[in-house]
Amino acid sequence: RAMHTLDIALSKRVYRQLGDAGMVMGLNRIEHVEDKNLLAGHVSMLFGQYDQAQKLYLNSTEPMAALTMQRYLLQWDQALLLADSLAVHLVPELSASYAAQLEFKGDVEGALKMYEHACNAVDPLGNPVVASEKTQTQSMAGIARCTLRTGDLRRGIRLVTELNDIGLCKECGLILEGMKQLSDAAQLYERGEVYEKAAQIYIQMKQLHKAAPLMAKVHMPKVHMQFAKAKEAAGEFAAASDAYEAAMDLDSVVRIQLEHLNNAEKAFSIVKQTKSSEGASAVAKYCVESANYAAAIDFLLMANREDDAFQLAQTHNEIDAFTKTIGDGISVERALKIAQHYEQTQAHARAGEFYQVCGNFHKALRLFLQCGETELGRAIDVVGKARNDMLTHTLIDYLMGDTDGIPKDPNYIFRLYMALGNYAQAAKTAIIIARQEQELGNYKVAHDVLVETHRQLQLHKIHVNQDLRNSLTLLHSYVVVKKLVKRGDHMSAAKMLVRVAKNISKFPTHVSNILISAVIECQRAGLKGSSYDFATQLMRPEHRNGIDKEIKRKIEAIVRRPNKEQPPDTMTPCPFCDHEVVDVDLDCGQCKNWIPYCAVTGYHMVKADWSQCPHCQFPALYSHLVSHLEAEPICPMCDKELKPDDVQKVSENDVKLATIELQQPEQAPLPAGTATKDGHINQATGKQQPPKQGELFA
Repeated sequence: RAMHTLDIALSKRVYRQLGDAGMVMGLNRIEHVEDKNLLAGHVSMLFGQYDQAQKLYLNSTEPMAALTMQRYLLQWDQALLLADSLAVHLVPELSASYAAQLEFKGDVEGALKMYEHACNAVDPLGNPVVASEKTQTQSMAGIARCTLRTGDLRRGIRLVTELNDIGLCKECGLILEGMKQLSDAAQLYERGEVYEKAAQIYIQMKQLHKAAPLMAKVHMPKVHMQFAKAKEAAGEFAAASDAYEAAMDLDSVVRIQLEHLNNAEKAFSIVKQTKSSEGASAVAKYCVESANYAAAIDFLLMANREDDAFQLAQTHNEIDAFTKTIGDGISVERALKIAQHYEQTQAHARAGEFYQVCGNFHKALRLFLQCGETELGRAIDVVGKARNDMLTHTLIDYLMGDTDGIPKDPNYIFRLYMALGNYAQAAKTAIIIARQEQELGNYKVAHDVLVETHRQLQLHKIHVNQDLRNSLTLLHSYVVVKKLVKRGDHMSAAKMLVRVAKNISKFPTHVSNILISAVIECQRAGLKGSSYDFATQLMRPEHRNGIDKEIKRKIEAIVRRPNKEQPPDTMTPCPFCDHEVVDVDLDCGQCKNWIPYCAVTGYHMVKADWSQCPHCQFPALYSHLVSHLEAEPICPMCDKELKPDDVQKVSENDVKLATIELQQPEQAPLPAGTATKDGHINQATGKQQPPKQGELFA
């Protein structure tokens, strides 16, 4: 009732109580309207009484409200009638909107008329009504679309071309495609930059020459695939290969390269990159046909066709190629078959290798031993891995010469102990080996054996015995002399030569040379007394005749005019108790500890200048090690590459831990038949016997 009386305020309160928010908002918009007809029109519209609302609007002070209402209601015919009398300038816009509605509903002819009316509207006086640019463009596009739909293709395409609008070209291309006018559709798609659709239609029509220029702008693999198949069917294999590659169908590229272009190299490269099973199979087939069996095996394995690859390898004696490709991924069953094949072909070393892989250590050892000394390293590895008493006995018999009467190089005994984890006995053997090499003058070989043994003992937390430690100390003192002289550190070189010369009996091959070097370096370093002592020793009959005349005269002069001046000994603190000790002494008289020595100078270590090689963990005076590495970036102990930046100075707190000697752990009982620290096992009786050095280390 309040609405009928136009009491908007009361109506709002009522609708608010009823919870009708939409009506309240509508009333808010019209509550300030003063014209009763206009207000009544708004109320009628709210009630859906549109005819009544139009009458009221037309009788109000704002008759345009009637036109606005019809526009909102999409009643374009009514809106046009009102526009003819109220707003002629809106006729083009309303006609275009009406035409769009008719076009959507499928009334193409009606839509065409309205689009044309929008372009050709006139006022009641017959003057043309100018449409906005947007409306004009929209109407012309509509005319083009409707013209095409009515079948007037020539006019429609001409209009589309004149308008030159990308969006319109797409729309009209779709219309023509639906009408099966494919050639015209493709052209419009191309103008509309819908290259995928244009290319597809050209391919469908087999007009590949028109599709080809578009393919660079096509990004859909599906279209490239269609183009590739069409090119292949046309016999244009190079272009087909490129198209397959663009479509990411690399298996087809491989097939084309092999079957038609004879470009095996490219096919091989693609398959190696993609690891495609299908491509690998195709390449393998090609290789078999070309008698390239090794390559065929590689690609069959890549295609996961291991059985076929193995059969091919057996047939054409290419087992080596098979094993090289399959690598560590070989199964036990396959390793057994390979081992049997090699055994049948008398390739004992290879057979032993694969028997070891499949766990048949007995056969592996037997076959390695049949190869003689060339495969003794592998035989030792087998025994070390198997940890089997019988295999250990067999190998020891062979190394001692019980099998063939020829004792083998003692280095193999050493390696066997290392492989078995018997590091204590390995250390004893290493000392004997080093002593033999030292007596022969092979000081570097002896040094390397002792360094590796020392490293392994420390790695496994096993006590380094005094004999090994002393032997390594003496050898290293000799080895570093040349490096010290090269650096110009003649004092350190002289002191190391003094240490060596005092044990000259350990260097029987080069007695004279070592003593001569000691005399010269002691002279350079100012150690006149030591130089005189060694010069006197050189003048003894057993050494005198082997000295060069020129050097002999200089040494005789030192002996005839003795100068025994010696600078005072340099003292540095013991890292254990801080008692001052001569820098070259390695035994502390105060705490009775053996002091570790520097790998660079041979001097004993001090806590304030401590570092170590990260490779062999051997200590070195930090300042001397850095200086040495700047000139020669190699560890003087283990010969591994080492840069100054790789070395860190150790704090004194950490040094205290580092200087505590490792206690010898309890040794696990050795397998029956292996060597013990007291001797060797007699293989025939199983009883322990003293080691026979003359037999074992001949």
